[in-house]
Amino acid sequence: MIAGALFAVAGGMVGMAFAAVPLYQLFCQVTGYGGTPRIGVSEKPVAARDQTITVRFDANVNSTLPWKFRPAQNEMTVRLGETVLAHFVARNVSAEPIVGTATYNVTPFKAGPYFSKVECFCFTEQSLDPGQEVSMPVSFYVDPEIYADPGTREIRTITLSYTFFRAVQDPRGKGTGAAGTDENLLSTDKGSTRLAIAVGSSGNRHVRTEEHGWLPR
Repeated sequence: MIAGALFAVAGGMVGMAFAAVPLYQLFCQVTGYGGTPRIGVSEKPVAARDQTITVRFDANVNSTLPWKFRPAQNEMTVRLGETVLAHFVARNVSAEPIVGTATYNVTPFKAGPYFSKVECFCFTEQSLDPGQEVSMPVSFYVDPEIYADPGTREIRTITLSYTFFRAVQDPRGKGTGAAGTDENLLSTDKGSTRLAIAVGSSGNRHVRTEEHGWLPR
């Protein structure tokens, strides 16, 4: 009986370790923690008159993914509370179909709770045929409360950044941990620590921080 109980506890700990990554991502998406834009917000605030903010766009591609990826516009000036539409452009420069997935965050990181995505290409994996180029839309708004918060009222520019990776389940993947890396900054009272979560093609998860090497999870 004791052995069975220990086995159950061990199994539960393993399950919690594997659930940690999606739970952490969900937490960031709902709360805006670590510069992750909020998603799934049910109510949009009323647009604030004569209050605007500049949103800049940044696009990156992991070295394992043979895609070209860029923003269709460098920046936009948007009214607070108003839903706006921006576009990114992706092109598969390889000779084979490839599935990609995008991670994202905003800077400064403290703006994350006030930056909300309504629809985004990053919510699902994207498949491109050889040579195919597509426009990828993202709709978002910036909560007017960003100027009511003493900690964020000085912000006048937000940068929305994406990085595309080869999807982990893509059978053409190279099986490297970097193919499924997701990064966020964890803010603490002692500063910020970069946390990178990688998922290899075998399903193994690893965690990396700036102070340590890869740590199995």
